[in-house]
Amino acid sequence: MADAVSRFAGFAAEYDAVRPAPPAELVTFLASWSGRAAPDVVDVGAGTGLSTMIWAGTARQVIAVEPGADMRAVLSRKIGSPPAGPTRFSVVAGTAEETGLASESADIVTASTAMHWFDHSRALPEIARVLRPGGVFAAAAPVWPPHIDPEVDAAFGVFDQTMTRLEVERGLRPPHAGVDHAAALRRSGVFRYVSEIALHTSEECDSARLLGLARSRGGTAALLAAGATEDEIGLAVLTEIVTRRLPAARPGWLTFQVSLGVR
Repeated sequence: MADAVSRFAGFAAEYDAVRPAPPAELVTFLASWSGRAAPDVVDVGAGTGLSTMIWAGTARQVIAVEPGADMRAVLSRKIGSPPAGPTRFSVVAGTAEETGLASESADIVTASTAMHWFDHSRALPEIARVLRPGGVFAAAAPVWPPHIDPEVDAAFGVFDQTMTRLEVERGLRPPHAGVDHAAALRRSGVFRYVSEIALHTSEECDSARLLGLARSRGGTAALLAAGATEDEIGLAVLTEIVTRRLPAARPGWLTFQVSLGVR
């Protein structure tokens, strides 16, 4: 099975253009919950920085840890001209299992749409090592599909189910896809308290963006690379419905499930 780095190689710009950022309220919540007005943050599996740059103006510093060179290149361009404010950004090559960061160097560690790629037995102890006592780990994952139109939502759900079934049948499913993140945090034994919240975000979405989002799913990329057709995956039907139902941009609503562990 291809890992996340090879699965998204050469696709970083397209990924960045269509994927939603986590809700801005996540920053407010985590800063408050950690008791740090200007926390030191580590964003693991940072990708193109959608979950990194939301900390601008709040965090004291943010270190983005990302194994993919293509993703790091997009993120580095963002960090080269960050929004005005006191936050210092940096990006390093690394993984959740081997961050290369100092022990007890972060108040908050985040992982957005990434934990299903982690080797939990190695990544969670590594994250706990990087956290200071009382520090918070937050794993955020969107609940698909986005909500924009009943017929479109239903079609996206069918596409998602078809993609998942084919991933499983062809041995392409990420190792921890579908695993309860909060349960994994509890099983790890490295967090003294585990909880969950749900937050919502809304972004403008037109037919091109929604279809781009469908193509940005890891399963879609893997299946197409393995020779599956758009008809098999359900992209052809989804394209017809989305094109017909979304002639112009409309707000799209998405829920992020956030699993929390306190060191």
